Amino acid sequence: MNLARVKGPVWMNRQHPAFDGRKLLVVQPETPEGTPKGPEVLAIDIVDAGVGDRVLLMEEGNGSRQLMEDLSAPIRGVIVGVVDGVDLRP
Repeated sequence: MNLARVKGPVWMNRQHPAFDGRKLLVVQPETPEGTPKGPEVLAIDIVDAGVGDRVLLMEEGNGSRQLMEDLSAPIRGVIVGVVDGVDLRP
């Protein structure tokens, strides 16, 4: 699981059937301090996140497919939670 920031929605006029009826968002993975890390990724949103929200991103293909209840779907990233805050104190 990783922290990420929602950058915006994605629209497609043709897509794999596994994405039908699902909201797709571009997210930027980031460190707990909020610094971007790595490239932006595409993720299915199952928690109704919005642009600018900090989210918890699952990027493990098998676990993501199990969450979506479709073991043959070409899914890797799933937004599984909206993060209210991160406490970095020891």
